[in-house]
Amino acid sequence: VCFLGTDESAIIAIIAHRSIAQRQQIKMVYKRDFGKDLDEDLKSELSGQFEKVVTGLLKTAPVYDAYELRNAIKGAGTDEACLLEILASRSNAEIKALTAAYSQEYGKVLEEDICGDTSGMFKRVLVSLLTAGRDECTTVDEALAKKDAKEMYDAGEARWGTDEDKFLTILCIRNRSHLLRVFQEYLRIAGRDIEDSIKREMSGNLEEIFLGLGTTDSILIRVMVSRCEIDMLDIKTEFLKMYGKTLHSFIKGDTSGHYGKILLELCGPEK
Repeated sequence: VCFLGTDESAIIAIIAHRSIAQRQQIKMVYKRDFGKDLDEDLKSELSGQFEKVVTGLLKTAPVYDAYELRNAIKGAGTDEACLLEILASRSNAEIKALTAAYSQEYGKVLEEDICGDTSGMFKRVLVSLLTAGRDECTTVDEALAKKDAKEMYDAGEARWGTDEDKFLTILCIRNRSHLLRVFQEYLRIAGRDIEDSIKREMSGNLEEIFLGLGTTDSILIRVMVSRCEIDMLDIKTEFLKMYGKTLHSFIKGDTSGHYGKILLELCGPEK
């Protein structure tokens, strides 16, 4: 593990091809053998986006999520996209783990920090997600799906103004399989898909809340680091469907240097 000096290719070859558990073992061995923290040594040797990817990969998943949330809250202005992206995509167990990691790492309560830095419906959505109360079964209740779709339609397209509470309750609590059925039914009722309706009915933070938008380097890094061992194949499949190009080709065309190389290793081959 002694690759400081600095051989970026060796760092990529090792870090990008180890599991989270193996990286933690490497950190432990490094500290035992050299009496220093690998994270800190790498941070002092590397820079830019490459450093962010490498040091992110050395954290456990809950600690990395907590780190990203802390930066989103304490930076100049609040990074709403980061807060939403993490809290809306994690399982109940993952939310409980990152909440505990946040308290342990920063001596603060995540919900209190979020409430102190956000407001209105955006705050309410994040607090709802923080309760880790989403139904996680795969059951689809056909009658309820039709009812949910109708309520979302009535709360948005069918009236002046939008009743965001209906959207909050359904999108934050129902299980994923059920939501897919709700969206199919919504398309049948409204004649347009749910994303189009949200764009028509909402704006600013509210639109971002319910769509989860964002395309910056920080988001690319966060997704690649946090999902590379979990659902990268699914992400690659969906990326191709949505954009007509492979995630591999997108990264290759949009990044460069060691930063691009390590992202490509995490992404995996073109096919």
